[in-house]
Amino acid sequence: MTVPFIDLKTQYKVLKTSIDTRIQAVLEHGAYINGPEVVELEKVLADFVGVKHCLTIANGTDALFVPLMAMGIGDGDEVITTAFSFIATAEVIMLAGAKPVYVDIDPRTYNIDATKIEAAITPKTKAIMPVSLYGQIPDMDAINAIAKKHNLKVIEDAAQSFGAQYKGKRSCSMTDAAGTSFFPAKPLGCYGDGGAIFTNDSNLYKVMKEIREHGSEVRYYHTRLGLNARLDTIQCAVLLAKMERYNWELEQRERVAARYTDAFVKINAPGFSVTTLESHNHSAWAQYTLAVSNRADFQKKLQEAGVPTSIHYPRIMPDQPFYQKTADPNVDLSKSRWAADHVISIPLYPDMDEATQDKVIAAVTAASK
Repeated sequence: MTVPFIDLKTQYKVLKTSIDTRIQAVLEHGAYINGPEVVELEKVLADFVGVKHCLTIANGTDALFVPLMAMGIGDGDEVITTAFSFIATAEVIMLAGAKPVYVDIDPRTYNIDATKIEAAITPKTKAIMPVSLYGQIPDMDAINAIAKKHNLKVIEDAAQSFGAQYKGKRSCSMTDAAGTSFFPAKPLGCYGDGGAIFTNDSNLYKVMKEIREHGSEVRYYHTRLGLNARLDTIQCAVLLAKMERYNWELEQRERVAARYTDAFVKINAPGFSVTTLESHNHSAWAQYTLAVSNRADFQKKLQEAGVPTSIHYPRIMPDQPFYQKTADPNVDLSKSRWAADHVISIPLYPDMDEATQDKVIAAVTAASK
């Protein structure tokens, strides 16, 4: 029997009554766009994160693009970010008309190395976009201090970290704006594309809300360039139902991850390592990621044992064909390239029982020899 990489079917069975009831309510009132569940969810999410404003959005990419638009970041500007992330991070910077400036990672956590950010700042730099990769928040104190010193905006790419904590503060609560994703496979996922933006800046919130609605302040009165980037009501209904047990799910993700780590730190194999969780952090554990010396061989052995894997990400953003033209070839991104060649993620989900997890642990242990 093959282990699922994530298990959305079991999650639905547990939440079926609540999800079905919520969706049925939308079907009955018929407000499929901007229905009451949208406002309800935005309040629930803002309260959960601990910020003034939440804006639901069509997807995680728009959740990063809209803040850049609202901040006026565009042609001739630079935005500093990590080299190691999903392409959407660099994509939104270029869609805004700015240039992504890449910084190498800390190979223990795979997050941006905050000690390298200041050297990448130029007179054209307008913002820093750190990524909370695999569910763990990077060194936000250092990043925010650099931003304050140089008068830069900070936008957290929290696509994988909704619910994570850094020194007691939630992901999405520590920067000028933050965007997360509700893609189904994320720690909090809807049943399609979805996302949300968070901020404590009321003026920025107003601008972002207008951008989300075709740049309109009121209907048929368009004050700025905008997008059609609303999150539909049914997706909000699904997320409201899922929020009912989300704290429990975060606890279970930590439980599963801790069992993995306890087992895997005992493996003494060349090139094998687990992701370091900083002592002040609680990760959302979007992925449990290992580094291995021979990934193709390791992946084949796990597949034969009925354990699926995924690689996030096999090529760094500045090495992608379209993005090479704007990347500085002289910047040292060796740690990011090493990660791209060696990382591999294994199954982790809140409803994973110990017997299933033990099968994964056994397969990883055997494949590491």
